[in-house]
Amino acid sequence: MHLRDGLQTHATVRQRYDHLVETGAIGRDPAQERIAGALDRVTDEISAKRLAHKSSALGWLFARKRETHEAVKGLYIHGGVGRGKTMLMDMFFELLPVRRKRRVHFNDFMADVQDRIQKHRQARKNGDVKEDDPIPPVAKALAEQAWVLCFDEFSVTDIADAMILSRLFSALFANGVVLIATSNVAPQDLYRDGLNRQLFLPFIGILERHAQVLSLDSDKDYRLEKLARTPVYVTPADAVADRTLDEAWRTMTRGAPTAATALTLKGRQVLVPAAAGDAARFSFADLCEKPLGARDFLAIAGRFSTVFIDHVPVLGEGKRNEAKRFILLIDTLYDHHLRLVVSADAPPQELYVAKRGVEVFEFERTASRLIEMQSRDWLEDWAERRKERAPSAAAPLARAVPSS
Repeated sequence: MHLRDGLQTHATVRQRYDHLVETGAIGRDPAQERIAGALDRVTDEISAKRLAHKSSALGWLFARKRETHEAVKGLYIHGGVGRGKTMLMDMFFELLPVRRKRRVHFNDFMADVQDRIQKHRQARKNGDVKEDDPIPPVAKALAEQAWVLCFDEFSVTDIADAMILSRLFSALFANGVVLIATSNVAPQDLYRDGLNRQLFLPFIGILERHAQVLSLDSDKDYRLEKLARTPVYVTPADAVADRTLDEAWRTMTRGAPTAATALTLKGRQVLVPAAAGDAARFSFADLCEKPLGARDFLAIAGRFSTVFIDHVPVLGEGKRNEAKRFILLIDTLYDHHLRLVVSADAPPQELYVAKRGVEVFEFERTASRLIEMQSRDWLEDWAERRKERAPSAAAPLARAVPSS
C-alpha cells in the first residue's frame, strides 16, 4: 500500500514491475513499461468507480447517473508468444482491489457461455423462463458473478462463438463489465478467413470502443529464455523429479488456472487430469495403461502445445501393450512438434529392456525422438510454430470436469 493524492490506495503494476527489474528477475523493457502504465490506469479508474459506489447516498445516486456515460475502458494487449503478456496480467489481476473479478482462458469462457445458452433454451422449452433470447440473461448472470473479466489467449476459431460475440459483449458492456484481454493477434486479425466472417466484423468495432488496443512489440522472447533453462527430461522419477516438474509446470503455465478437463471425441471423453491454457499434464498410467489409441493421442496433440508426462517406468516383456502405446504417443507428439516434459525411471535409451519383439526396434526410434525433443533447436522451433498455431475449430473442445 502507498499514498497517492493523500489517499491510501493499492500497489501498482509499475511498482511490482520495477521491483522485478531492480532484483534482476527480469530486464527492463519499454514496451512492457507502457503496458504496466496502461494497466495501472485501468486499476485507478476501477478503484474510483468503486469509491463512488461506497460514498454517501447522494454521491451514489449521482454516480449511478454518470456510470453509463463513464464506463471504464478496458485493455486488449496483443503480441507474440513469450513477450510478457501473462506476467503483466498476473500482476494486474493480483493487485486489482475487486472481489467480483474472473480470469479465464477465452476458449473456456466461451464453452461456459455456450453451456449457459443451452440451459436457458432448455428452460424456455420447459416453460421455466419466458425470455426467448438467451443472450441478455446469460450476460446479466455473467456480469453479476464478475464485472472485471480477464481473458488469456483471446482467439476466435469456432463459428458458433463468432456469431454471438457482438451481441454477447454488447450485453456484457451494457452491464458494466470491464474487459482485459491478451492475445497473439490484433483485433483486426481475429477470426481471419473464418466462415461468414462478415457477420463477425461488428464485434471488432465493439471491442475497440470498449478496450484500448495496445501492442506489446518487444523483440525478446522472455519465456523462451526461461524455458531453455528448464529441465525437460528428469530421471529418476522420484520426489525430486516431482518437484522439478511442478516448477516446470508453473513456468510454462504462469498465470493460467489448472483444472481437470475432458476432450470430447466420437461420443466419448478423454480425461486430462490437469490442464492450463494450451498445456496438459498426465501420468504415464493415464496415457499408456488405459485403452487409448491413435485418435485419442491425436486429439491431445490437436488441443495442446505442451504435454507433461510423469513417472514413465522402465518397460520390459510384461509391459508390451504399454510400450506400444508409449511408442505411438511419442510418435504423435513428435509429428505435431509438441513441447514434451517427462520424468522417467531411466534415460531414453534404457527405458525399454525387452530383448525380443518388434517393439525393440521401434523403441530405438522413440528413444531418439525423446533425446531430440530435449534440444534447444526443438524448443526454438516449437516456439516459432506456437506463434502461428491457433486452436483448430475442428479440434475437440475441452470442457472442465466438475469437481466431485
